[in-house]
Amino acid sequence: MSRSTRRTRHASRRAAATTSTTPPVSSASSSPPPAPPSTSPSTSPSTPVPSAAAQNREHLAPHGGPSPVGYLTLARAEQPVTELEVRRSRFLAQAARAGTEEAARAFIARARSTFPDARHHCSAFIVAVEGARPVERSSDDGEPSGTAGGPMLEVLRGTGLVSTVVVVTRYFGGTLLGTGGLVRAYSEAAAQALAAATRVRLATRHLWTLTVPPAQAGHLEAGLRGSATAADVTVEETTWAATQVVLTLSTPDAQAASLPPLLASLSAGQARLHPAGTRLVEVPERPDHA
Repeated sequence: MSRSTRRTRHASRRAAATTSTTPPVSSASSSPPPAPPSTSPSTSPSTPVPSAAAQNREHLAPHGGPSPVGYLTLARAEQPVTELEVRRSRFLAQAARAGTEEAARAFIARARSTFPDARHHCSAFIVAVEGARPVERSSDDGEPSGTAGGPMLEVLRGTGLVSTVVVVTRYFGGTLLGTGGLVRAYSEAAAQALAAATRVRLATRHLWTLTVPPAQAGHLEAGLRGSATAADVTVEETTWAATQVVLTLSTPDAQAASLPPLLASLSAGQARLHPAGTRLVEVPERPDHA
């Protein structure tokens, strides 16, 4: 009889798991020896890690839509590693935010380097592309075709997450699982990692700069933070100079209709408000998806 156990561990314990608990890879496997590294852009371990700027770049319009409102993805923070054991095979899974294909491939490469003695590092990702349909990729990484990456991609699609990558690393336990067993194990491992990850919705905040004399800055900032009318106004930053103070504010809409009359009353008409672009912010998703 097969026995499955599940354990969730934080990613910060990953190094300890690698050095002290990871067994040597058995010479047996449920599949033929892995093929040479693919040159496909979604699986090639030799793909160079992109710059920090490239990894942080976000495409704002998933599914070709005009707006990032409702865009469900993972928080940028490091996510936990989950572990599933099936007939002594260990499946270590982790998901991450990936705003570009390069960032997704870099995450897959890091999984390979974190667990270098594992034979299989199967993966799937969906990356939003502005003005077009999302890019979807998956890799069986040496497992029988269609038993790992494809099922993981189906699980990822079912969550509604965009710009997300999930990797499942397998240590073979000496017992063949069969095609159906592999599909179930990789699907469940991916689902556990995605359920354990912190989800957010991306929303647009409209930015404004407000210039006031230093003598009024404290009173004005306190009034903005404390006024019920300013419930949707956030003071993002305050910059002090010798002759003026600049406050950066944000609002959920581009009109900010409540701001002018509020500022007029707080500053006796001396505050000058100017639009300053937009910012993408993360709104935590309530964990009722688990």
